[in-house]
Amino acid sequence: MAEERLQKILARAGLSSRRKAESLISSGRVRVDGRVITELGTKANPKKSTIEVDGRRIEPEPLCYGILHKPRGMVTTLSDPEGRPTARDILRQVGLRVVPVGRLDFNTSGALLFTNDGDFAQALAHARGNASKVYAAKVQKIVDEKVLARWQESIGIDGKKTRPAEVRVLRREGPKTWLEVTLKEGKKHQVRALGEHAGTPVLRLSRLSHAGITTDGLPPGSWRLLSIDELKSLKNTFGVPERLRGIVEPGSIERKAAPRKRVRSGLNSKKPHFSTRNGPGSAAGSRKTAPGEKAKSSAKPALSSGRSSSPKASDRRSSSKRPSRGSSPRR
Repeated sequence: MAEERLQKILARAGLSSRRKAESLISSGRVRVDGRVITELGTKANPKKSTIEVDGRRIEPEPLCYGILHKPRGMVTTLSDPEGRPTARDILRQVGLRVVPVGRLDFNTSGALLFTNDGDFAQALAHARGNASKVYAAKVQKIVDEKVLARWQESIGIDGKKTRPAEVRVLRREGPKTWLEVTLKEGKKHQVRALGEHAGTPVLRLSRLSHAGITTDGLPPGSWRLLSIDELKSLKNTFGVPERLRGIVEPGSIERKAAPRKRVRSGLNSKKPHFSTRNGPGSAAGSRKTAPGEKAKSSAKPALSSGRSSSPKASDRRSSSKRPSRGSSPRR
């Protein structure tokens, strides 16, 4: 293995981000083969050199690449001062220190790549990489050819002009329209800003794919590792990942991940994941509990009591309490 910059090695070991790794180096907390390193840009061979942080030797973690179907009502940062659900609530299941590639707004759902490879994240998140991001946007009003042309115009965000977006109509629902929006950059709130520019505010937004990687088959709140074929395609198109050896392969982590139900409960979401036919406005929603709620309530007695809940046991208990023939019937 060739020599690499220390901050990259430290980040790959799962100790910190590259920026924080630079702080560790500058403060004299990193040693290479017994020598304290304080100069940024210093390189080392992680296979041959002994690298220590605060006296403890570090070992690089295997490289990991995956995709998360981010639900709405979640921030993509790894911590939030407001106490809102974060991507870390789900990504901790991976078992490695991975970070999201780019970001999605709090109320935007969809494809969110994650990795512990800094070069991979930078190549796919930065506008220079030309990695396409495809969104489905539900907007107010009917979008005709004139409005569609407004969606495809360049606009100013933070004092910089955006690249024209590729936009097409997917379908119309009464007075509303679903659009497919393809971007080659990731300006803050860019799709929503385009909606305001065109006079058709965005009501709902979901990212369908990032760099060609989709969330097909992934329910909101779940994740998977990228396949070797997907990684080969990314390498051929964007030059990352740099190597395909020593990576975490699909199937090696999912078996260790927490059950998906724990993920949903961790989101503190008030909206259960079931069909709207059993919602509050229906007859079923007024009297019956939803399928997910019923399963949850029935599981509680099994956790709090060691008694059998089988039909035979319940029949014996009920029959033992029946009144004798001589007793008066209940009125």
